Amino acid sequence: MFNPLSGLGDLQKLQQQAQQMQQALQQEQVVVDRNGVKITVRGDQVIESIEVDGIIENRIADAVNEAVKKTQELAARKLIEISSQQGK
Repeated sequence: MFNPLSGLGDLQKLQQQAQQMQQALQQEQVVVDRNGVKITVRGDQVIESIEVDGIIENRIADAVNEAVKKTQELAARKLIEISSQQGK
């Protein structure tokens, strides 16, 4: 007999792996220093700081992080739309 919930364990395992990856990426940093601009970005693509000619400009980092978050939310909504249309 077919059990539609048999794949649930695999899904939980994938979710756990994704959470572990996210936590690991949060611990990593990339620093780029070019033409008087220094940017520090975490592995999960969150901007930690932006420095321009030695002056920390976290207003820019905050604005960029907000813009990235909005694009991620947009992508999630589009994915849900596409998934629900394919299920019809």
